[in-house]
Amino acid sequence: MKVLILGVNGFIGHSLATRILADTDWEVAGMDLESDRVRGLLENPRMRFLEGDIAIHREWIEYHVKRSDVVLPLVAIATPATYVTNPLGVFKLDFEENLRIIRYATAYNTRVVFPSTSEVYGLCPDRAFNEFTSNLVMGPIDKQRWIYACAKQLLDRIIWASGEQEGLRFTLFRPFNWIGPGLDDIDSAKEGSSRVVTQFLGHLLRREPLQLVAGGHQRRSFTYIDDGIEALMQILRNENGVADRQIFNIGHPGNDCSIRELAEHMRGIVAEQPGYEDVRHASLTGDVSEAEYYGEGYQDMPCRVPDVSNARTRLGWEPQVDLDTALRKTIAHYVGREAVACPTG
Repeated sequence: MKVLILGVNGFIGHSLATRILADTDWEVAGMDLESDRVRGLLENPRMRFLEGDIAIHREWIEYHVKRSDVVLPLVAIATPATYVTNPLGVFKLDFEENLRIIRYATAYNTRVVFPSTSEVYGLCPDRAFNEFTSNLVMGPIDKQRWIYACAKQLLDRIIWASGEQEGLRFTLFRPFNWIGPGLDDIDSAKEGSSRVVTQFLGHLLRREPLQLVAGGHQRRSFTYIDDGIEALMQILRNENGVADRQIFNIGHPGNDCSIRELAEHMRGIVAEQPGYEDVRHASLTGDVSEAEYYGEGYQDMPCRVPDVSNARTRLGWEPQVDLDTALRKTIAHYVGREAVACPTG
């Protein structure tokens, strides 16, 4: 199998490429703006890489879409602060550039495995979000943060329609807060631009207070990267067509917690590490509003719990890594220790 990964240097992209090259005989072609995460893969004869921009290197992309069996368009702006400060830039990259790739795939009969997002569920009141029955509820127009979710949702709908009308082969997957080694650059983490786990970890390692936006009452379901990649491998294998024209939530319902609970848990794990004992007393401040932290155009999702019954039934997939283990493995990577010891007893 020939797999094209656009955004291969990203968190999901480099984790997936590493797994493919380690466990299969498949070929990987990839493009990204940088190569720091995939540098160790570039000497593999089954890996082809171009350091480039999908908005510029269109001929390269079209050529590789044509010669590949499956394409994963993982390139997107997925940082909340940017949704508010540069919504048109988000739309241009996340929708317009990715739409071109979908059209290439349709023209050349190349299967698409497309990364939707848990954010498409928006303000849905369901206790757990289901791919086929939950309503997708966006906020008002002046809350520009929804442009990311709307762009992804519209591509979901175009891909679905292309499958019905033009025979496009596709699978949509929706990651729910995937975490793990290589998630973000701790040293360059900025408020509103990094995922919450690496944002908190950076503050803890620098002995800074943890800011809990709106008190940290929002809830998220955190998923360890190995669980997510295992689901993607099942989708790529697609034995007996089980993933054809399907949508899969890829998350861990059992790892649902509030952002305040996450901060407290992370503070405790970091404080167990030699030299970081004082972090146990790091302060949690909950007096910053969404508008102050992200900008006036922001609106948060109160919860994100996935219904994973479709992945369980069709893929035989079940998330395995609990939240404590996921956080310990992630923190261990950044603290620079071989392992963060799990408690016994």
